[in-house]
Amino acid sequence: MSRLTCIVLDDYQGAAKADASWTRLSHGVDVTFIDRHIEHDEELIRTLRKADVVVVMRERTPLPGHILEQLPGLKLIVTSGMRNASIDLATATARGIVVCGTASESGPPAELTWALLLALARHLGDERDAMRSNGPWQSSVGADLEGRTLGILGLGKIGKRVCRVAKAFGMRVLAWSPNLDEQRAAAEGAVLASSKRALFAESDFVSLHLVLSEHTRGIVGRAELAAMPPHALLVNTSRAGLVDRDALLEALTTHRIAGAALDVYEQEPLPADDPFRVLPNVLASPHLGYVTQRNYATYFGQAVEDIEAWLAGAPIRVINE
Repeated sequence: MSRLTCIVLDDYQGAAKADASWTRLSHGVDVTFIDRHIEHDEELIRTLRKADVVVVMRERTPLPGHILEQLPGLKLIVTSGMRNASIDLATATARGIVVCGTASESGPPAELTWALLLALARHLGDERDAMRSNGPWQSSVGADLEGRTLGILGLGKIGKRVCRVAKAFGMRVLAWSPNLDEQRAAAEGAVLASSKRALFAESDFVSLHLVLSEHTRGIVGRAELAAMPPHALLVNTSRAGLVDRDALLEALTTHRIAGAALDVYEQEPLPADDPFRVLPNVLASPHLGYVTQRNYATYFGQAVEDIEAWLAGAPIRVINE
């Protein structure tokens, strides 16, 4: 049997390549690691043209139908996590391409949510920059958390974790999502907001934790941002598409809201000239929500398991069944 080719995309930190799990495939699979983002379709197609297997990290590189149709040898796609909206599953299925996933921890994005919220509330980015440049000693007054209200849009696995930490800080928690009821909110120590608008109007901080779908895209728009108090802060570690980008930029540039912490963007990597990089009331991070040692060990270890199972003719963790 001829050797197969596996290409691992977007291995920015070399973490995938450093994982020893790949040695288990050395008997029949040649693995190549790409440590940069391939932005243009033409280069991506050239890179993947001879691949039998492609491993993708979350949604860093989309695989839409028009790309898959130009990869005649592709037989298996493995994505980190069990959901990847940037892969055209219908086209993959029609072309006989198996798509498999891996487990993904809900702890890391919840932890990053609090890292961003706390840093934004206490102006840590500005104060760190001042310390490094021998600037003013104390130039800001931080926002308190205890006794304030956190609004959580989406009380799923990650939202629940964020809620528990908020309670430990002594915060009141409001929660809302299209299908959330009072009993499930109360079970987590949260109060069900009377409406989506009420959640934004009554919260000092709002954190987003919804799955992006056709029903939730743009669920935070001008009306919701306009309802927020002027001192309020927005945190989005979920998906950029949940928020109307133009409305958010307007709210931030006009200081309609005090600030935002963002880890997710419509285009990633974020272009060098994007205003989210330089707005003084934005704390931006490069989609770090899932980027932790334990998550990476899970992703790459299970990616190898997926490939081994597929080679054995019994695929596991199949997404497009």
